[in-house]
Amino acid sequence: MTTSSEKNLRICDKGHNFYKSSDCPTCPTCEAERKPESGFLALLSAPARRALENNRITSLQELSTLSEKEVLKFHGMGPASIPKLRVALKENGLSFRE
Repeated sequence: MTTSSEKNLRICDKGHNFYKSSDCPTCPTCEAERKPESGFLALLSAPARRALENNRITSLQELSTLSEKEVLKFHGMGPASIPKLRVALKENGLSFRE
């Protein structure tokens, strides 16, 4: 019997070996390599960053057109990211849409 916590060896397209217990295909090595060094996306966890990128939000100006509630609906976005995004917006004279 297979349990959901059993980790399976996977190999990404770039040849990195990694273990995952979920169906998530994301390679942790590739994800670390593409993490931005600066900017508001660098403040976020990989799932939260991908959530914004997958919804074509790549600038604070684009982010400011959305409400917190809308952003939290994105797959991969969690409540811990909202305060970081609020601060980044505020530092640039922006805020979430009401």
